[in-house]
Amino acid sequence: MTDIQSPLPGTFYFTPSPGEPSFKSKGDAVSEGDVIGLIEVMKTFIEVKATQAGTFDSYVVDNEQPVQAGQVIAKLS
Repeated sequence: MTDIQSPLPGTFYFTPSPGEPSFKSKGDAVSEGDVIGLIEVMKTFIEVKATQAGTFDSYVVDNEQPVQAGQVIAKLS
């Protein structure tokens, strides 16, 4: 298992916008650089990208949940 961590504190989103499907689902192939979520900081959205390839396992935090820098937000297998 590989952890994907939040690069900064803010609010984590795993959908591009309300009502849309999540960026990744369990079993999806993930390439290095794929966007797996967004962090909102002061009305600015920063993409969270995978740092290595793998298979998406799960999000560890809920959509729209506050996160801290370094907190695990998703897992790859």
